[in-house]
Amino acid sequence: MKRDDIHLEDSIFDDWTGASRLEMPLSRIPFFLVGGCAGLLIAVFLIRVAYLDAFQVAFYGLRAAANVDKELVIPAYRGVITDRFGVPLVSNIPSFRVSIDIAELYRAHAADPAAMLLKVADILGMDPEAVRSLVRGADLESAVRVTVARDVPAEQVIDMRALGSDAVVIEDDYRREYPDAAVFAPIIGYTKGVDFKSVREGAAGLEASYDAALRGTDGARVTYRDAKGNVLQEKRLREAQAGLPLKTTIDGEFQKYFYARFKEGLASLGKTSGVGMAMNPKTGEVLALVSLPSFDNNDPAAYLSDPQKPLFNRAISGVYSPGSTIKPLVALAALHEHLIDPEFSVYSPGYLELPNPYDPEHPNRFLDWRPQGRVNLYSALARSSNVFFYVVGGGCTASTCNDVGRSRGLGITKLNQYWREFGMNAKTGVDIPAESVGFLPAPEEKEARTHRPWSIGDTYNVSIGQGDLGVTPIRLLSFFSSIANGGVGMKPHFLFGAAPEMFHDFSSWKDELVAVRQGLRDVVGKPYGTASALYDLSYKTSGKTGSAQIQNNAKTNAFFMGYGPSDDPQLAVLVLVEDAKTGSLNAVPIGHDVMKWYYDHRM
Repeated sequence: MKRDDIHLEDSIFDDWTGASRLEMPLSRIPFFLVGGCAGLLIAVFLIRVAYLDAFQVAFYGLRAAANVDKELVIPAYRGVITDRFGVPLVSNIPSFRVSIDIAELYRAHAADPAAMLLKVADILGMDPEAVRSLVRGADLESAVRVTVARDVPAEQVIDMRALGSDAVVIEDDYRREYPDAAVFAPIIGYTKGVDFKSVREGAAGLEASYDAALRGTDGARVTYRDAKGNVLQEKRLREAQAGLPLKTTIDGEFQKYFYARFKEGLASLGKTSGVGMAMNPKTGEVLALVSLPSFDNNDPAAYLSDPQKPLFNRAISGVYSPGSTIKPLVALAALHEHLIDPEFSVYSPGYLELPNPYDPEHPNRFLDWRPQGRVNLYSALARSSNVFFYVVGGGCTASTCNDVGRSRGLGITKLNQYWREFGMNAKTGVDIPAESVGFLPAPEEKEARTHRPWSIGDTYNVSIGQGDLGVTPIRLLSFFSSIANGGVGMKPHFLFGAAPEMFHDFSSWKDELVAVRQGLRDVVGKPYGTASALYDLSYKTSGKTGSAQIQNNAKTNAFFMGYGPSDDPQLAVLVLVEDAKTGSLNAVPIGHDVMKWYYDHRM
């Protein structure tokens, strides 16, 4: 080997491997010390995580979520509701609302956010727990602020600003104001706040039916923050667009008169409850609707516990025994079945008797409201003879039918068929929420409910609108309007300009309609007619009265329905007085004055 073939690293390696070097194992103590420190650190970390997860998750979760940039809603003004002439029935009044900024609450008041919420509750006069619940329940996925109060008075706004906290936000808002509250409340309804959001939504009446159009489109802005929650920039993303105006079919002046006259009529009787409605029978446009007692829809919550239930819309949701107002339907059905003709007559001594198989000495008597003498279809409608419609609806034998001889009548099956044909068990589809449906009695239903068989007496009762038969006022007026306009039932509605919509058509019943319309004309036109008080009106009017005994004959509901002019109807009216003193006569004067006002001012 040559000398210059020896490299430096070989020489160094030989030195390292010299015999003078001795290798010794390390002690285990350093390993135990390092492992123990690492284990201690891991244990501390896990304990801290468990503590935060068990006790601080809500707090830090809120802080984390609140620091995220989110859209803030700019509420749109709701559309204005007007009557058919464009007169506003509701307005939007500028006001203030108080919101809690979640980010600022947990940043600026991290030590004790509950203390700040307590101060807010104290100024607003709210339950502190209610305020805390609003904040705890806020949906931080969609909003960083929660509205805790609306329509805040100016003095409270001043006190709020004096708190000097960015967590308490005073924002411009508006409140929905109803100037003639009780007059229009059953029609217009009211709004409510939506959970923790700044928007309002319709909760009843037209406010609910047309909420989507009235609500408009909310605007939005976004707040950008740094990691510490400090506001860096606010940017408006889109402008709020006010809701669309809603023009209704209501005649505002007529509604006010109807409401005032009805209240006056009830007060003179010492009563408080009833229904008044007016509509155009040709189009289904509702011109007026009164449900008494009414309420102030600026503060509907004040009536939640009222035993008179003013929030209940009796015209749409109430179900009543119709009394004699059902007799035109029975007459149409009997004529259509060729059971009678208009000259078919019955003698009424004031009652119809049926033998009592259990006590022959005491026959069952079904009363007329007074002796009527001999009546045919026209005079039976004009006089509202019960005996005539007992015979037409339930039939009779030769021994019980006075001098008529045997008459089989429609019977309960046919009555039920025609009730359904005229929609008495169906909704009209009117554009106000919470419409009820009527109740149609039947033998099977009665037997299942009472464990007693259906009797001829039950058929007699429902033939004159008594017993278990029930209909809504709006359905009853819709049916009556269909007679007025020649057999076409128009869907009632409140949206001005809506295309008329037909829900049933029996205009082909020409002979039947001519006969019944003549009888309804005689109700007003004949001296013995039950609504002859309307004879002095400036136009020919047709009508029908009714008295329905309820609560085991302890109370009487009084009805009047009328339309006019008789040959070209433009107005149909219903008046219902609950718990009237002397039957239908209590409703007729109100109907008279309402129809007179409409003629004098609109025709």
